Amino acid sequence: MMGVVRVSDDKSLLELEVIYQYLNTESYWAKGISKELVAQSIKNSLAIGAYADGRQVGFCRVISDFSTFANLVDVFVLEDFRGQGISKKMMECVMTHPKLQGLRRFMLATFDAHELYARYGFTALDRPEIMMQRYFPQIYQSVTLINNE
Repeated sequence: MMGVVRVSDDKSLLELEVIYQYLNTESYWAKGISKELVAQSIKNSLAIGAYADGRQVGFCRVISDFSTFANLVDVFVLEDFRGQGISKKMMECVMTHPKLQGLRRFMLATFDAHELYARYGFTALDRPEIMMQRYFPQIYQSVTLINNE
């Protein structure tokens, strides 16, 4: 059993290599993503890490204007640490974060964790016909870093 799990939005604690390896090789949504894109995405988001036994074991980030809208993305817990409440601790951090209060809309996409997110008030879209997207699921196999600065 692991020790105490710490959850923090301190970006200096994040282990870029852990995050990159998971997203690039184990996730179903970001296979092939470059380390540079992962670093840029963290820089431009609220990033939350979960830590146990001196190492990073979980991650999520929120893309937001911190006023009206947010999108929760890149949520994961390393396989050896699943089933121990870490995703719930990260979600509690997200949902109580001072920068994410009073938002009109908070979105996420998931294939398999509906039950987890429902605990925090997420529901299926009331009116999916009003939502649209541009979606390029294979983009990381062909795109390099785009610097928007």
